[in-house]
Amino acid sequence: MRIFIGNLAFSTNDNDLEALFASYGRVTHAHIATDKSTGKSRGFGFVDMPDQGEAAEAIEDLHGSLFSGRALTVSEAKPREGTRLA
Repeated sequence: MRIFIGNLAFSTNDNDLEALFASYGRVTHAHIATDKSTGKSRGFGFVDMPDQGEAAEAIEDLHGSLFSGRALTVSEAKPREGTRLA
């Protein structure tokens, strides 16, 4: 399951995000979205967890929790608008 994480501190990196979710199970990918021109964090990211149950538990536990002084928004990721699915 792909998980969206919003309201991240701009200092959060991919490793921080992976470590946060790894306590709930296996993380196959963690990525902080960055601005293409500046390379700076956009304040959100995504985590991929193959086990649906572990991912659901992480979403339930982490949504609204404080991380680096900010209340996280955590939910199942939605497909991007305008993206075609093959």
